[in-house]
Amino acid sequence: MPKINASTVAEHRAQQREALIGAAIDILVNEGAAAVTPAAVGARAGLARSSVYQYFDSSAALLATITEEAFRRSNEALNRALDTANGPLERVEAFFRESLRLGAEGAHRPAVALMNAGLPPACQQRLMELHLEQVEPFRAAVRELGAPEPALTADLIAGMLHTALAAVENGSPLETVTQRTLALVRRCLTPAGSTARAPEEGA
Repeated sequence: MPKINASTVAEHRAQQREALIGAAIDILVNEGAAAVTPAAVGARAGLARSSVYQYFDSSAALLATITEEAFRRSNEALNRALDTANGPLERVEAFFRESLRLGAEGAHRPAVALMNAGLPPACQQRLMELHLEQVEPFRAAVRELGAPEPALTADLIAGMLHTALAAVENGSPLETVTQRTLALVRRCLTPAGSTARAPEEGA
């Protein structure tokens, strides 16, 4: 069993649960959803299977929790980035910049693995709901900018983000991909005749 330092039983249990979730995400990303079982997760976390069942009673419960966690952690980082942005264009830029940073850290890999995992319908539906919730601030900013056909425009620009994430995953420098992507986003969202601000150095 891993050594966990906690001053209360509640903290100890919270730390054990977090360790199990981390182990489950690691197995999901590296071995696939079918490998996420209480026994495998317990072994990866250094806990007996009986201990795992105190927190998760099935593989389905583990996958449901991972589904929530895959987005919660990214959403917290995205929300912090968006909170510092002023205006809709800056919010779009902040969303893209932080998404690419998270992608470079591998934070999106659990969600990608879940989307390709053939989850039960309820988990698939919840996964889509969480995805839509995550991208709504970006889509709202596009609407606020008055872009023509804002839903389609947001979808097309989101395609650039997916391509940029793939480029980062394939080894392209994060800063280069970020700056080039933001330049294209500004060009798409800046009205004709307006001048988009130059990107900040190191932004």
